[in-house]
Amino acid sequence: MVETSHPGNIGAAARAMKTMCLYDLGLVLPKQFPDPVAFARASGAADILENARQFNTLADAVADCQNVVGITARNRKLSAPVVTPKELMQQMLYGSQEIQVAWVFGRERNGLSNEEIDLCSTVCTIPSNSDYGSLNIAAAVQILCYEWHVAQLNMQHEASRKSASQGKALAPVAEREGFYEHLWQALDKIEFLDKDNPTPLMRKMRRLFDRSQMSSADINILRGILKNFLKQ
Repeated sequence: MVETSHPGNIGAAARAMKTMCLYDLGLVLPKQFPDPVAFARASGAADILENARQFNTLADAVADCQNVVGITARNRKLSAPVVTPKELMQQMLYGSQEIQVAWVFGRERNGLSNEEIDLCSTVCTIPSNSDYGSLNIAAAVQILCYEWHVAQLNMQHEASRKSASQGKALAPVAEREGFYEHLWQALDKIEFLDKDNPTPLMRKMRRLFDRSQMSSADINILRGILKNFLKQ
């Protein structure tokens, strides 16, 4: 955060970070810090404020970073690519995990200077009302932190889903065909199939069960149900 004028915004930003599992806060020439107002607004995120690093220039703050992202709402001619928060998070997720990334938030009144934007390799703009794009700095921090947290959760969910799918041994064709024959017998018993043209429905039923990617255990359960049903 660059030259933040109100300490309450620093505290609110720390709170926004901690709720989304982010902890590294850098401050460039804050007007008032440390300050009781910042700690009051942090509301349980005092540890982030206590560990916040202070710098005299933005260049010093981002010196160890390989990717510097300027968060700005101002329209300007920029050489750096402009992305939305969601696009930024996708780039970060699927980019190198070894690089240090800094999100740079500017002053409350006039954001980042052009010289500060020049230090950024990427620019991120939060979509907002074209007639009123004024967004509180702590709210902007919350949006970025939230998008990062959600992107990570989605990636973990997708990885878990893929892992579960890969770990599930699919039933061989012979077992699946045995199940389908068993199923046709049950459907025929209750006269569910069209005797004159059963094929269309049978194909739909195949697609229905094939999408579930049945394992041998799944088929054993289903055939046990069919076996008991056909006894009746």
